[in-house]
Amino acid sequence: MRLRIDFGYDGSAFFGWARQPGLPTVQGVLEPALATVLRLPAPPMITCAGRTDAGVHARGQVGHVDLPASSEPLHAMLVHEAADAGSGQLHPDAFSRRLNGVLGLDVRVRAVSVAPEGFHARFAALSRRYSYRVADHWFFPPRRLDTLAHPHPLDLDAMNAAGARLLGEHDFAAFCRRRADATTIRTLLAVDWTRDEAGVAVARVEADAFCHSMVRSLVGTVLEVGDGRRDVEWPATVLASLDRAAAARVAPAHALTLEEVRYPLDAELFARTEQTRRRREAQRK
Repeated sequence: MRLRIDFGYDGSAFFGWARQPGLPTVQGVLEPALATVLRLPAPPMITCAGRTDAGVHARGQVGHVDLPASSEPLHAMLVHEAADAGSGQLHPDAFSRRLNGVLGLDVRVRAVSVAPEGFHARFAALSRRYSYRVADHWFFPPRRLDTLAHPHPLDLDAMNAAGARLLGEHDFAAFCRRRADATTIRTLLAVDWTRDEAGVAVARVEADAFCHSMVRSLVGTVLEVGDGRRDVEWPATVLASLDRAAAARVAPAHALTLEEVRYPLDAELFARTEQTRRRREAQRK
C-alpha cells in the first residue's frame, strides 16, 4: 500500500531532508516516527517531492511511503463507509494525529492518505514552488528565522525583468551544484518578486524541478541586480555561460521555504510519472 504524506517543517535545526549519519535531518525524524506508529521492525523509506538543503523550511512538502497492506496498526486506522464497505480509506485525522504525537514540533504532518494509482511524490509532480523572503528596509520584522536581512533597498522591477529572461527550458548548470549522472536541464516557470503587507520582498520561484542549490543561486544572482551592482541582462549571461563560477554567491538557506508541490489529476498520474522518468533518462545521455 502506497501512502501520500503532506507535511511541513521548520528547517532551522535540520541538516536538510536526507538522512545523514549522526546529524538531525527531516527524513531521519519522520521515518522512525512512522515505524513507531505502525510498529514496524525498521523505519520505512520515504520518497519526497523535493530534497531540501540544510536550514530550508517547508510548508507544502509531499512524500510517499510503501507499506505492507497486512500491517495491523495500519488496518486499525482504516475506516469503511457503510455505503461501500469494500473500499477502505485512511481516517482523515487519526494517522496524522498519531504521527504528530510522536514527532517533535519542528515537523508537522498535515494529512496522510492512500495514494492513487500511479502516484509518485517526486516523478508525478508537475512543479515545485518556493518562496524567498528578504527584508531590505531599516525596520526588520521579527521573523529572523525565515527572512534574510538585506542592507540595501532592492529594485524589484529590475529583479523581475532579470528573472523573466531566465524563464523556460534551459540547462541551468551555472546555477546548480553538479551531481554525478544528474541532469541540470530544467523548465523555470516563474521568478517574480512582490512585497507583502510588512514591506518584505518575497520571491516566487517555480519550476518543474530544481537541481541542487538552484533556487538559492538564482535568488543570489537576481539580488545583485536588485542592488544595482549588475544590469538586468547579467543573469541571462550567467545562464548561457553554463559556468558555475559565473553566478553570484548562493543566497542563505534560512529564508527559503518550499510552499507547494503541484500534481496532475489522478487519471494522469501514471503518465506523468513515466514521462518524467523517460525525460530524465534522455537528458542524462
